[in-house]
Amino acid sequence: MTGITIQAMGWHLPETGMTVADLPELADMSTRERQTCTTLGIERVPVDDHADSRTLAVRAAQRVLADTGMTGIDLDALVLVEPRVPKALLTSEVTAVQAALGAGRAMSFSVGGLGCASITPALLTARGMLHADPHLSTVLIAHGSKPPTSRRYRHPVTVQGDCGFAVLLSRNGPLHLLDVVLESDGDYSDLFRVDYRDVPVDQWREECLDIGKYSLRLAVTTRDRLRSVNQRLLQRNGLRQEDIAGYLCQNISLAALRFYQESLGVAMESACADNLRHRGHLGPADALLNLQTTLDRNRWHAGDRVVLLNVSPVAAWSAVLIEITTAGADEDILL
Repeated sequence: MTGITIQAMGWHLPETGMTVADLPELADMSTRERQTCTTLGIERVPVDDHADSRTLAVRAAQRVLADTGMTGIDLDALVLVEPRVPKALLTSEVTAVQAALGAGRAMSFSVGGLGCASITPALLTARGMLHADPHLSTVLIAHGSKPPTSRRYRHPVTVQGDCGFAVLLSRNGPLHLLDVVLESDGDYSDLFRVDYRDVPVDQWREECLDIGKYSLRLAVTTRDRLRSVNQRLLQRNGLRQEDIAGYLCQNISLAALRFYQESLGVAMESACADNLRHRGHLGPADALLNLQTTLDRNRWHAGDRVVLLNVSPVAAWSAVLIEITTAGADEDILL
């Protein structure tokens, strides 16, 4: 189909994992923190203690290349969703991934800054590149998601697992990337932080500097912004809410899932709750993994339109409109 499409998606989801009940940090949590952690709706998260974010990204990208019959040299561009914690300061994560893939001729750079919503600027960038330059035919987005500290519970938000994902954009694929809307607000830019200077790595702790601001003020802002990005997306594409075959969001908690549904008056696809329970939060990968899971369940048909929502407490809100362009598209998207 003419336009910018998602040709393939690839994943590296570690087979090893950890149950929330076995998280080592539970032992030194307060009663309130422990109660919040164990009522998020997350039972287990994938864990690979031997793979850093770079390795996870490379493994997922290699999966996409292998399944599409491509090699790294076939890529025109590589966009890395930057890791929350780079392997070392001053080094280039993206060119390291480029070298590992053998993508020597690919124009390569990183995007990010929006936490778990950073997949949205990556999609915007890749889509814009393909629109702007007729000489480009393939842009690969890759990311390795790991928690920023050794503690997987991120109070009071979620429990994070390990994951690598890659998305290949081209001009001929089963998912048409129709539109992207993104909003952000700097009032929340330092709400969550990890102080790391002169602090040993094993003592790094992610902190929410104002729980009330997160649970009350940001919640109200998020409700309004979710409605805003969804409304803008629909209006500028001449659509009504009933024209959307499915809504997908990220995997934070059951409370967050209910909040998204109530804010928009829609039901999220069941894949969101299922992946939340069995895989927890996987950073920027969540909404796309829920998309993949729903495609595998044969929920949609050619011509159906779906919306992917992302929220980040830094704060950012986005909505992505995708059209299923071929019957049996689930067979063409690679997991």
